[in-house]
Amino acid sequence: MLDLSSVILGPMAGQYLGDMGADVIKIEGPEGDITRSIGPRRSEGMGALFMANNRNKRSVVLDLKTADGQATLRKLASRADVLLHSIRTEAAARIGLSYAALAAVNPRLIYCQVSGFADDGPYGGRPAYDDIIQALSGLATLQKIAAGEPRYVPSIIADKVTAVHAAYAIALALFRRERMRVGQGGGGQEVVVPMLETIVAFNMHEHLGGAVFEPTIGRMGYEPIRQGMRRPFPTLDGFVCVLPYTDAHWRKFFELVARPDLAADPGFATMRGRQADIGRVYAEMGREVAKRSNAEWRAMLGGTDIPNAVLNDLEDLLDDPHLAATGFWQMADDPGEGLLRLPANPIRMPASPPSIRRLPPRLGEHTAEVLAENGI
Repeated sequence: MLDLSSVILGPMAGQYLGDMGADVIKIEGPEGDITRSIGPRRSEGMGALFMANNRNKRSVVLDLKTADGQATLRKLASRADVLLHSIRTEAAARIGLSYAALAAVNPRLIYCQVSGFADDGPYGGRPAYDDIIQALSGLATLQKIAAGEPRYVPSIIADKVTAVHAAYAIALALFRRERMRVGQGGGGQEVVVPMLETIVAFNMHEHLGGAVFEPTIGRMGYEPIRQGMRRPFPTLDGFVCVLPYTDAHWRKFFELVARPDLAADPGFATMRGRQADIGRVYAEMGREVAKRSNAEWRAMLGGTDIPNAVLNDLEDLLDDPHLAATGFWQMADDPGEGLLRLPANPIRMPASPPSIRRLPPRLGEHTAEVLAENGI
């Protein structure tokens, strides 16, 4: 797999596939991926953001502004299974990296472009980063519920969700290619994964609301979120996350807090009743939660099936007992960077488990090696 992408979206998709065994060759310009300079680092070019998204890859430096660099890439593409890039369509065509040009030399190539927008709409070809997509998709507007004004979600969520879509799109295209019979063509295809369409689709699973129907029969938005009630609740000495969901959960919760009056209330007894006045339901729960301490709630909820959780800070995750028991944090000793902490790939596949075989590469570390393998 040739990975010509940079920043987060494409590199994360490439890393997912690398974890599952793909030989991912990261093609970088002479200046390297911009994320090499972002975040804490022990040495230049190995910033934390780069380290988190580029394991299980080999780095090759090619200057695609030159004819030699373009010719070398075409030769690599002629033997590749997958090419992933985040170059805008017109710019890719100018340097000979259009799907048509590469399919001509490799009809089996799965060619995946990740972009801000699909080219056939009025936004096609515009530059886009995570913030732009959060704004256009309605995601930033939803933050008014909690913050009182539009805000970006405090995570690069548009990049990361689109990365997951790109990884599974590539896997599906490869599966189709392998299932094709001899004589049905090379089996390659062009795959386009646009960020805006991906995030709007992601956002609309719960927020399409009454607009599912035409004409619309109710307002858009998921009511527990729209009303701002779905959040950690304050206790006497902190916060807890508790989420009764089914009728049985709510009956048990009312039993724990000694509120038979609420259990008998038609507005609390069924899902339909609760959804009709969800603000009142969460307000009552908040009042009850506030009467006890965190320790009391942990003791009360521990033996029940009511979903609940402690409220972790980012630093708490490093010592979380569940993550420790499942081996989530992988420690690796890099010859140049020292001891590294890397999150494991979360997928469990016993017959073909993901693994960390290569640590994030230095810029151009494998250029000679990869070119020699391809007779260059």
